[in-house]
Amino acid sequence: MNTHFLGAHALLAQADVQHGGWLTRQLLQVARGGSEWVLWLLVVMLVFVLIVFIERLLFLRRVRTNAEEMRRQMTEFLRNHDVQGLLDAWENDDSMESRVVRYGLREAARGPDAVLALCAGAIGTERLRYEKRFSYLATVGSNAPFIGLFGTVIGVILAFDQLQDASGGGGPSTAVMGVIAEALIATGIGLLVAIPAIIFFNLLKQRVAKTVSHTKLLAQSAAAFLRDQA
Repeated sequence: MNTHFLGAHALLAQADVQHGGWLTRQLLQVARGGSEWVLWLLVVMLVFVLIVFIERLLFLRRVRTNAEEMRRQMTEFLRNHDVQGLLDAWENDDSMESRVVRYGLREAARGPDAVLALCAGAIGTERLRYEKRFSYLATVGSNAPFIGLFGTVIGVILAFDQLQDASGGGGPSTAVMGVIAEALIATGIGLLVAIPAIIFFNLLKQRVAKTVSHTKLLAQSAAAFLRDQA
């Protein structure tokens, strides 16, 4: 009795999918197209993750500077009350430390508090320059697993669709297992994309945070010299 009931229920479910609404049929059609396009999407995302990481790494290396050496130079100029000499010496330095301190010291005549306020605003602007495209890494890191899971869901739907139509050969179970195995690859690729993206994001974020700390220290040191000379 139970066997006949379950068989009838399965036939009704099959008929419901086959004769369901337009949206159901369209989604099934997408599933029948396979999940390979999801894999290619994840591969493209991984390529862009690598491009962003390498580009940002080269940028941070290009603007890297010796904070201790800069502090020594700044101390030497400000002790001699030579603000303009310091601005000229750092004119071609494109680092965050130099750009922020120069922005504040251009208004040194307004006092140390004004210099600190200007430096604080400049740090915010410089962080935007340093953290450019970081949001892409964060977005990929948080969403790639779900995209991979979506590919797996498509594969599972396709597997059951093939189970419905399978006949001969290795039998329905063999066909279903093969499709599900391929579908699980999408989840693995999603994780393979997300993990490096998160690691790269954290590494770059840490380097920017270190630069910001050095910049704040230089700005506070400059304001302290100006305060002592007031």
